[in-house]
Amino acid sequence: MRMTRLLCIIMAVSLLGATPCWSAAVSGRSSTQALWFNNDFIDRRQVELAQYLRLSITNIDQAGKFSIQGYGRGTADLNNGEGLNGRLYYLYGDLNNIYDKIDVRLGRQFINLSAGSAIVDGGMVDLKNIGPVALTVLGGRDVIFGLRGELSQGGDYAVGTAARLVGFRKTDLEVSWLRKWDENDISRDILGASLKQYILNNLQMYGNARFDAITEVFNEVLGGVKYYPIANLVLTGEWYQSYPTFDATSIYSVFAVNRYQEGVFRIDYTFSDLFAVNLGYTYEDFGDDALGHVYQAGCSLRPIDPLLVSVEYDNRQGYFGSTNGIIVDAAYDFTRNLQAAGGFTFDVYQRDSLANDEIARKYWIGGKYRMAKNLAASLRIEDDVNARYHENLQGRFILDYDF
Repeated sequence: MRMTRLLCIIMAVSLLGATPCWSAAVSGRSSTQALWFNNDFIDRRQVELAQYLRLSITNIDQAGKFSIQGYGRGTADLNNGEGLNGRLYYLYGDLNNIYDKIDVRLGRQFINLSAGSAIVDGGMVDLKNIGPVALTVLGGRDVIFGLRGELSQGGDYAVGTAARLVGFRKTDLEVSWLRKWDENDISRDILGASLKQYILNNLQMYGNARFDAITEVFNEVLGGVKYYPIANLVLTGEWYQSYPTFDATSIYSVFAVNRYQEGVFRIDYTFSDLFAVNLGYTYEDFGDDALGHVYQAGCSLRPIDPLLVSVEYDNRQGYFGSTNGIIVDAAYDFTRNLQAAGGFTFDVYQRDSLANDEIARKYWIGGKYRMAKNLAASLRIEDDVNARYHENLQGRFILDYDF
């Protein structure tokens, strides 16, 4: 909290100190929401009011190099006594193009590297325009959210660095390192890399890898290929491997786990603006000869111009049980400003060969109405019917105001 107050003071002073010859531009979105749902933690119905705010302040200085970005939410429970709660997701100041080579970001920010991601209270420096490689260095207090607020303690930190290849139109490459501390003890130490390569305008190769330096294993590897033989046909093949690792300071780090692997093949074909189909197969390997096979098929069609219907079916066999399911969604545009939508999900599953099939259903309706260019309201109501609930009504009303 002290860090947040300090950031607010710094940013307020920077605004007050701006030369009055020009004015700052303030934009963003205010999203006011009402939610009602079943709170599974206390097994009671709950009604909440939530306020989300995304803020952008630019044109603070004459050169346009400094800006401020912020995003957070506040919630209030109206019937279960949980009171007020809030989260500040990010609030930072950006100072760009210092000597045309350095970008500096200070404050609470979300960082996403090939080695991992985090929310930190701290700083990030980008060094650019120095050749084919750009460098990033970052660090600060590691922000951890819990159900009732922030869980971060003294000694929780995160630092990282990354190098990116720049100036190559068909190649994206990043290598990075991210380390986290839990009360001054190293909890994560990850090396990461990501690659995206375009070949001959119709072939894309991509991959990601993360290596846990503490356990000395690759905890995540992804490799994939997308091939576009013609403009309306996409063939996708992927291989993914995951070896779950926990924070070194967690009791769960001593438990043995299996490596998970999957192979994916998918075909997407667009016949026209009115009709498209997709087919897919996923091979799952959970270790110890535990295998699964998932078959998928889907289509989207527009029988008349304002109506869009999508249908997805999947069938899964193998470990742990079998499932069959279908999802049907439809959206209808009455006007440019008024849209109605609805759908249902129907699943038949068997978790144990000695048990009978279970059925799970979900029905939902919704709509969106744009009252003005910068004002829109939307509503979604859904009902779950399954082995646990005979009725589980929940919904959300949203009023968005752009400024």
